[in-house]
Amino acid sequence: MEDRKKEGRYGRIYKQLSELVLKSNNTQARMATIIAVLHHKMDYFFWTGYYLIEDGEMTVNSYQGPVACQILEKDKGVCWAAYNRKETVIVEDVHAFPDHIACDARSNSEIVVPLKNKTGEVIGVLDIDSSGKAAFTEVDAHWLEKMLELIYL
Repeated sequence: MEDRKKEGRYGRIYKQLSELVLKSNNTQARMATIIAVLHHKMDYFFWTGYYLIEDGEMTVNSYQGPVACQILEKDKGVCWAAYNRKETVIVEDVHAFPDHIACDARSNSEIVVPLKNKTGEVIGVLDIDSSGKAAFTEVDAHWLEKMLELIYL
């Protein structure tokens, strides 16, 4: 999807989510709502979900798509890279990423956005995979980062 089209779609999704998340103060409900809307409105999203840090492990949380890896090996793959760097990581070809963790062979590109709590501490990541290569751009990064802020309003 071209960036101009992405901008318009993300803008509409953000408006919708801004209203939906106000219906609950529960962070899990907000997280689940955000990924459900994103997964079903962005046609190039193959897997959409969260990995949270629990007892030093990165464990899958709410998600949409095929069955996920439950626990990601520490300090390997795109999710741990984004968590450790505390910044969004975009990978055009996951098969070329060192130590990529392949939960599903159909995944070809990925974007991972750090998830921060109210105090700004990174507590996990939003992970989105696409079956297409080079599916994600800075437009995705900008809007996904903005949408994650809705969790802790």
